[in-house]
Amino acid sequence: MPAPQLLVLFGSQTGTAQDVSERLGREARRRRLGCRVRALDSYPVVNLIHEPLVIFVCATTGQGDPPDNMKNFWRFIFRKNLPSTALCQMDFAVLGLGDSSYAKFNFVAKKLHRRLLQLGGSALLPACLGDDQHELGPDAAVDPWLRALWGKVLGLCPPPPGLADIPPGVPLPSKFSLLFLHEVPSAGSEGQQVAHTGSREPPSESQPFLAPMISNQRVTGPSHFQDVRLIEFDISGSAISFTAGDVVLIRPSNSAAHVQQFCQALGLDPDQLFTLHPREPDVLPPARLPQPCSVRHLVSQYLDIASVPRRSFFELLACLSLHELEREKLLEFSSAQGQEELFEYCNRPRRTIVEVLCDFPHTAAAIPPDYLLDLIPAIRPRAFSIASSMLAHPSRLQILVAVVQFQTRLKEPRRGLCSSWLASLDPGQGPVRVPLWVRPGSLAFPEMPDVPVIMVGPGTGVAPFRAAIQERVAQDRTRNVLFFGCRRRDQDFYWEAEWQELEKRGCLTLVPAFSREQVGVCAWGLGKEGRGSHSAPTRPLPCRSRKCMCSTGSGSGGRSCGSCWTARVHTSTWQGERSQVQRERAQPEGQPHAPSATAPLATPSPCQRMSRKPWCPSSRRRADSAAPTPLPIWPGSSGHGAFRLRRGPEPLGCP
Repeated sequence: MPAPQLLVLFGSQTGTAQDVSERLGREARRRRLGCRVRALDSYPVVNLIHEPLVIFVCATTGQGDPPDNMKNFWRFIFRKNLPSTALCQMDFAVLGLGDSSYAKFNFVAKKLHRRLLQLGGSALLPACLGDDQHELGPDAAVDPWLRALWGKVLGLCPPPPGLADIPPGVPLPSKFSLLFLHEVPSAGSEGQQVAHTGSREPPSESQPFLAPMISNQRVTGPSHFQDVRLIEFDISGSAISFTAGDVVLIRPSNSAAHVQQFCQALGLDPDQLFTLHPREPDVLPPARLPQPCSVRHLVSQYLDIASVPRRSFFELLACLSLHELEREKLLEFSSAQGQEELFEYCNRPRRTIVEVLCDFPHTAAAIPPDYLLDLIPAIRPRAFSIASSMLAHPSRLQILVAVVQFQTRLKEPRRGLCSSWLASLDPGQGPVRVPLWVRPGSLAFPEMPDVPVIMVGPGTGVAPFRAAIQERVAQDRTRNVLFFGCRRRDQDFYWEAEWQELEKRGCLTLVPAFSREQVGVCAWGLGKEGRGSHSAPTRPLPCRSRKCMCSTGSGSGGRSCGSCWTARVHTSTWQGERSQVQRERAQPEGQPHAPSATAPLATPSPCQRMSRKPWCPSSRRRADSAAPTPLPIWPGSSGHGAFRLRRGPEPLGCP
């Protein structure tokens, strides 16, 4: 392999940008070009001044925010003291992944492209703006852009003479080789955990804290359609600290049934031990895998066999297949022309990797173990809003988890990996430890003690506000207003007794709403000092609720419509215009709700003008975004956004 000539840097939140980056690496290797693929925050950004050719692949998350693994790079590249000639020797290209239903579509890619030009870089091509709302997904823009990119790259870095391109049907060498051990080492591999049980350094993704689970309690009624859990962890001696609005990340494991099914499909012995060896000197083995490691540990703790496979999975599987009929079908799924059929087979019913392998038994049995880490992505951590305050519960961390389960056309119900795994853990049956770490969240609360806070938390979206209320009450900040909505008071009214006790003490004003018991909209007056925070479930607030929030400035106690305080609502989910009451009335009790949208109004209201455009029913996939994938499981989500009341140049109050 020639010396590295091309550098691919990615910022990815859910794995889509990383998948595209690895595709770039494979295509470079097929063209006999050296290529390094790195996450942006794992690359020493000061070395960019020495890089001649760099491809940036970045997603846009939330409301125009960079992904977590490129935030350090983002802060550095926008330093004001960087000279305008810092990157004058670098040729670059930027590939963005986003969703045009969001107001700041591909904001990160556009802003990065402009900044690299300001620093003297030379753009090979205009920035590629992949749109998940396109009928063919981001590939509709990515595929032609890559063809043009390789023409530019090969002109700058021609391959070595006499070497032809590697044909698409020939598999590339695997990144790692698995050397199976015939003798069992004296020390078992399973005891070598990356996580630790106590350290002076705060836990991180590379070294999470193995937190003992104290309790795992169901907080919804036994007849309620959804299982919601309040889970408590002991974080004593972990050096973990957090405030209201922060999130905890948890790395789940695959179920024992899926592990057994996977090993049977590939003909692997779960108890077989192996060591992992990189084939290239600049590639390191995953730090999460011990050496030696068992096949069971690899499959249960590392490989995401319960995820929905991407297009690259079928591309590599087709190269490894020896069965003519199965290979033909896999090639169709991996082609640009077969994406519609792939969506119907895999994405729409949410078919998992282990189920796909069972559908292609001859191919699965022929997969070399060396390709397992190339074929299947690693399990990604899941983020949950912290539902407790360290001021109220020292050395404890609580989360509210809605167990994801829904039905598609497949016989087996679809289950969320992390929520189902957490729900299955029972600390009453023996010690249970869960790998976790904490990171700052996006919610920010006022520091001034006399500023009132209005919080809107439907369903499990109320979790971060419980932490905020506990924290503010401990600091003698009593001007707290909570709007909470659920289905029924006796089924999913989370922390009812706690809210009522705070109301009696004068620390909280609670405004509950129960969609199956009452229908109504409350309008609240708010003075100019008002400030609020808003947490959204997996669907947006109903239009009537947004109208209520927008008109608070023009109601009693507020200003006139011409100079009212306006609300800018930032939601973190796909947008629909049907109200929550309409959705729930259209669905029988106890059944999950499917996402839907209505046609936009002929004359949009100010609420509609300030929100994103409605979710398109024809959209098929979501790009690399922090917003959760829309699944037909309602209600409940730990996702959250924020809004602040501010004075605006024009009234947004709804007529």
